[in-house]
Amino acid sequence: MTKSEIKLVRSLRQKKFRDELGLFIAEGDKCINELRKHFELVLLADSTNATSKEIEQMSALRAPQGSIAVFRQVTGDRCQVSGDRGQNLQPILCLDGIQDPGNLGTIIRTADWFGVHDIVCSLDTVDCYNPKVVQATMGSLTRVRVHYTNLVEWITQCASCHSDKKDQIPIYGTLLDGENIYDSVIGDRGQVSGDRCQYLQPVTCNLQPIIIMGNEGNGISKEVRKLVTHPIRIPSYADGGSAETIESLNVAIATAIVLAEFRRPK
Repeated sequence: MTKSEIKLVRSLRQKKFRDELGLFIAEGDKCINELRKHFELVLLADSTNATSKEIEQMSALRAPQGSIAVFRQVTGDRCQVSGDRGQNLQPILCLDGIQDPGNLGTIIRTADWFGVHDIVCSLDTVDCYNPKVVQATMGSLTRVRVHYTNLVEWITQCASCHSDKKDQIPIYGTLLDGENIYDSVIGDRGQVSGDRCQYLQPVTCNLQPIIIMGNEGNGISKEVRKLVTHPIRIPSYADGGSAETIESLNVAIATAIVLAEFRRPK
């Protein structure tokens, strides 16, 4: 590896250089091989052309995985809510101010698992090309499109385009005062009876529903919260919900729970 190549890889740890050059880095054979299916490979450093010391110098990980690649970022149009009539419309996940790279990477990987192809992020959400995010996605960036925009304006525009009450986009949001996402009664034998959360009943609207997850510490911002039409919450079950417990769930785990419940057969 040349000194300039090593310098290039190291610089891509910083967002300003990733944005300026339109590049990002990934580490580990599994992650790199997945990303090669969709992203243009610019540079590859492994045991065939780099020493272990050079890999260590370029790596953003505490324990380098032996291979590092530089890819070109994909740029595209903003996410659009579909107005097409059809079955199995995929939900769109909105992230409002997610700050932790590990959380975003895990959310992208979770979205991939549950068949969510678009994530719309607020402008203050962590960069999806951050090395820690890329690593946590394990290649799911090839199948999940991540968009950055003014979230309030984007959701408002989506709602205004389909303002007819009979054809209104459902906007789900996780809030402390939302309806229990498990609104059913579980008997002694584990059998579930009663109605499910009314907001998770089959949606009559043939438009892609929107699911909003908020910041790790503050939740959904006040401006975005006003746009939620279907508030939901994940209740605590510690001693029947009466015992003292943590203040909230990790946002990546909460996202997985919401998507799993959203995908559960009605």
